[in-house]
Amino acid sequence: MTTLPTPTPPAPDTALGASLLDALRPALPDLSVGALLGFATGVALRHVGRVVLIVVGVLFITLQLLAYLDLITVNWLRLQALTEPWLRQGSEHGASWLGRVLTANLPFAGAFTAGLLVGLRARV
Repeated sequence: MTTLPTPTPPAPDTALGASLLDALRPALPDLSVGALLGFATGVALRHVGRVVLIVVGVLFITLQLLAYLDLITVNWLRLQALTEPWLRQGSEHGASWLGRVLTANLPFAGAFTAGLLVGLRARV
């Protein structure tokens, strides 16, 4: 008479990994779409930010050139007084506002945020 070998229980880490994968399987489409959309948004923000910085730099060079040629006079202290409160408020509230806008009504906001951060750092 032959005896059947007794099945060995899976290793604890394999069982945990399988149960975690089974638990995440329904959410994987949302997570992957969220990460992909977040990455694309991050890359787009990088490129748009670069263009905005180029425009601001060209504007400054133009103002300086016109001031050098005595065609205009720029009151830099008045310009600073006008823009400083707006820039301070933008730096304090801008990032949180942008985060709220980009993740509003998204069920996959965590994956989107992770993809956004990766997209902002990507060298594309």
